[in-house]
Amino acid sequence: MPALRRTGLTLAVALSLSLGLAACQRSPEPATEAGASAAAQENATVRPSRQYAIEEFVESIGVGGASFSADESRILFSSNKSGVWNAYTMPVGGGEWTAVTTSDTDNVYAEAFFPKDDRVLVSRDQGGNELDHLYVIEADGSERDLTPGENLKAGLMGFSHDGASFFVISNERDPRFFDVYRYDADDYERELIYKNDLGYEPGEISPDGRWLALGQTHTTNDSDLHVVELATGKLTKVSEHEGQAQFAAEAFSPDGQWLYYTANDQGEFAALRRVNLQSWEHEPVRSADWDIVDAALSHDGTYLAVATNIDGSTGVQLFNTASGEEIALPDFPAGEVRNLRVSRSEDKLAFYLNGDRQPNDLYVLDLAGGGEPTQLTTSLNPAIDPADLVDSSVVRFDSFDGMTIPNILWKPHQASADQPAPALVWVHGGPGGQTTRAHSALIQYLANHGYVVLGINNRGSSGYGKTFFAADDGKHGREPLWDTVEAKKYLQTLDYVDDEKIGIIGGSYGGYMVLSALAFQPGEFKVGVNIFGVSNWLRTLESIPPYWESFREALYQEIGNPETQRDFLIETSPLFHADKIDVPLMVLQGANDPRVIKPESDDIVAAVEKNGVPVEYVVFDDEGHGFSKKKNQIEGYGRILAFLDTHLRGGTPAEPAAAE
Repeated sequence: MPALRRTGLTLAVALSLSLGLAACQRSPEPATEAGASAAAQENATVRPSRQYAIEEFVESIGVGGASFSADESRILFSSNKSGVWNAYTMPVGGGEWTAVTTSDTDNVYAEAFFPKDDRVLVSRDQGGNELDHLYVIEADGSERDLTPGENLKAGLMGFSHDGASFFVISNERDPRFFDVYRYDADDYERELIYKNDLGYEPGEISPDGRWLALGQTHTTNDSDLHVVELATGKLTKVSEHEGQAQFAAEAFSPDGQWLYYTANDQGEFAALRRVNLQSWEHEPVRSADWDIVDAALSHDGTYLAVATNIDGSTGVQLFNTASGEEIALPDFPAGEVRNLRVSRSEDKLAFYLNGDRQPNDLYVLDLAGGGEPTQLTTSLNPAIDPADLVDSSVVRFDSFDGMTIPNILWKPHQASADQPAPALVWVHGGPGGQTTRAHSALIQYLANHGYVVLGINNRGSSGYGKTFFAADDGKHGREPLWDTVEAKKYLQTLDYVDDEKIGIIGGSYGGYMVLSALAFQPGEFKVGVNIFGVSNWLRTLESIPPYWESFREALYQEIGNPETQRDFLIETSPLFHADKIDVPLMVLQGANDPRVIKPESDDIVAAVEKNGVPVEYVVFDDEGHGFSKKKNQIEGYGRILAFLDTHLRGGTPAEPAAAE
């Protein structure tokens, strides 16, 4: 289901494909004299040295999140090491993992250590239905649901500066809107501190509990930012602007004097500013020639961390807040530093390293004592030689109307002019998502088996300025889709691509683009792989979760209003034109998906089967919008390759793993 372009509990609903496509590694620099011998040695080995089974790619572990214990001797994080996501801790100096949770069914995600003891907060939904609850894991290992009830969604907003309380959002009172509660950190007694009757989107809360930032979405390209004083209920708008612009709260200063926020009202890209909560005067903080997408202050405000979306990669910087001086971060040749987290003492820094050949690995750096960072995890399966994986690169082409389209390209080692390879146009979720540079088990698996993958950032993608971002509004099924056809034509200009063997693949909104390409542009692509994509906009827009209410109208303006634009939505919904689909189609779906519900896939499969073309349908009963469990990734990804080998490459397909 399409959604708005900001993250956060209520806005983390963009239909981006949950396959690990975060930003990352840059193209290799030209070889230096010092590195020439190493490069020559690698070139002596024909790459890939072998083709790996999907089980070997999925054997690499996922890790995410970071929270320091009260004494800062341990760190809390999430991992799918066991096959599903659970919470773990380990010493900050490295060592054995200790399981905080041991679920073998539903995924559990680490949220935070309590500031004064070793209790832990975690979140969990049910089978991927996204109805998250917040749980406390007591010191004795027992678990308590802090947000009990049916059909509600809740999430942690953070702890107060003194650690005596924490803040939670929940839609239990009204399924459409999120209220804010303060919980006592000792006995979990709670108090409703913001009753959200107007449908604002709660954002940051000040560490002293005095101020709450509220978002207000008008369109997918235009929003406002308000600050409410919780004691009095006084609401102040801090985003006065003309035209369309996006505003988003990032962090309150620890002393409660400033709200840091991002906004693109003064140019194409979002800059970081702050507003004084007494005088309501604004000050610039940081700007770039790209979008600043995140900012955070350390516990006492000594450090400011800033993340910038730089042409499909993530640039992270750490500054001394008072002086503005940049703090040097470690330099790694294999990837990019990201997701900074400073401990409450401000003596330690946790961060992740991610690259094309480098899945997320967790590090800790001693800010006070200096020295080299300590690597806590080794995520890549040791059976995989990183040199057999491929580096992505940024490429561009001019589309049908001259608009320049940015893309991320993965070229297999074995692809050459003498041995041209089959290729795929990969379409991201959204609308408004972005294909970025990072480690992706699925894309590396496809490249390892000889498929060129072009991740298109068609018009309407984020990260390339607000004009480009708005260029798809009201045009879905047309101009953005036509960009994918131009992407196919670009692939055909590459001498290492077999220009007769090009397919299209995508998830969520990208799955809609797959179905649209086959239905509205028949003859362009040889096969399609649709991963939980929209087939019928009328049904999808009418079945959106109730907690999307705050931006329902914005969604209608972006895609179409089912009450007033029924004919248009039928025209742009592939299900009503499925008789035009005349090439092999694969569909993958989670049975518990709340965004693109299972009937969307059921119906398109039934309709295309009537055309007499091969259709393969894979449903996972314990997944939602994305396949997070290793057993399902093994089956799903393996079957994607087997489908492509059969219907695109031709020949003997890879043997998919049997479902458990």
